[in-house]
Amino acid sequence: MLAALALAEHLPRFQRGPDLQYLRAILLGALIVWLAGVVDDKYELSALTKIGAQLIAAGVMIHQGIAILWLPIPGVGIVALSPVISTLLTAAALLIAINAVNFIDGLDGLAAGVVAISGCAMFLYCYRLWFSYGVEAAALAAVISAATTGMCLGFLFHNAHPARTFMGDSGAMLLGLLLSGACASFLGQADPDALIQQFGGENTTVKSVLPMYLPLILPVAVMAIPLADLVMAVLRRLWRGESPFSADQGHLHHRLMRIGHSHPKSVLIMWILSALLSFGFVAYSVLPVTGMALSILTLGGGGVLFLVRAKEKVSGQ
Repeated sequence: MLAALALAEHLPRFQRGPDLQYLRAILLGALIVWLAGVVDDKYELSALTKIGAQLIAAGVMIHQGIAILWLPIPGVGIVALSPVISTLLTAAALLIAINAVNFIDGLDGLAAGVVAISGCAMFLYCYRLWFSYGVEAAALAAVISAATTGMCLGFLFHNAHPARTFMGDSGAMLLGLLLSGACASFLGQADPDALIQQFGGENTTVKSVLPMYLPLILPVAVMAIPLADLVMAVLRRLWRGESPFSADQGHLHHRLMRIGHSHPKSVLIMWILSALLSFGFVAYSVLPVTGMALSILTLGGGGVLFLVRAKEKVSGQ
């Protein structure tokens, strides 16, 4: 990550404007959660201590300008946020994304693959905004999402089943912070009025900018399956009178393995679901309704055929 972002820092685009400031803010927040994760991997910090470290990282980033200042809401338009709501929403988005990635890091290659998929979808979207529409505020988000995708793909060579290296909390929390921080930087830099003029209307702008929810509500848009898994895990543990952060064997990937899928196939199923949601969300902003429906049906149909074929093989065994 440091190598990729250090190279990006010397690109002409990052020699001016606020990008360098925001890049350093995200790096500082990433350093804080990474250090907390390293200590936790070694000494097993309490859940409250980890949450505290995540809040410190979020506070540092918000103080240096990483904040969600407005939201594109379908049917409503561009909604400006008050400073209090902006701060709370930014902190909540960072914490949700950080812990969602951490919660799904239960199988070899699962978290790295899901984040690589979401990072790739976000990069393609931000790159299009940057070069096709000249939205300079998307540049930093594109660079960070590209670096995050590269990190995950490189790590998968060592983390795919059977894994030789594990990311631990230090890696999982870092990945969640990077993508959510990239989104917050875009929604803090971009001028919504300029976007409305550029896209030719508020409704068109909302539709075009909507994929920035991708990492903002990372678990909802890109990782809806992991988020549902997170919510079910918290409710399940609270129902049993346990800590919501205690480990158990009730996660979705564990359930997939219990019904007969192998370790690699369970991970592939989660990857397919994440790809369907993330790239479908991006397709919504760039394609007509018919084109979007066709792309989703194609990807979804391919995923269903794969799952049926995988299940037939499992049944045959």
